Amino acid sequence: MSKQIRIRKADGIWVVRAAGAVIAESANALELMENGYDGVIYFPRKDVAMAVLDETSHKTHCPHKGDASYFNVVGTNRTIENGAWSYETPLEQAGDIASHIAFVAGEFVQIEQL
Repeated sequence: MSKQIRIRKADGIWVVRAAGAVIAESANALELMENGYDGVIYFPRKDVAMAVLDETSHKTHCPHKGDASYFNVVGTNRTIENGAWSYETPLEQAGDIASHIAFVAGEFVQIEQL
């Protein structure tokens, strides 16, 4: 694994809330640590309410992880544009996060460990 990227199983149960509603909950979340950045929690797709995510055309590229696809997080009163992302076919060093989704934490979306 690259020295730039470190991935481990995140301890405990992790939850994502959007406007107070639980949209993801997992005991199998992963934490990705990348040099120079805070750790990011990635949730297996099977543990995410995919009905509240709407895939967008926005894409980015990371030289350590690969190409990311983005999703709007759609709530009853608000939509967070590109508020979640996924590396469906990450580079080998980040392969463990394939089929996982991460979220942008903020006022509308909270990520917490139970």
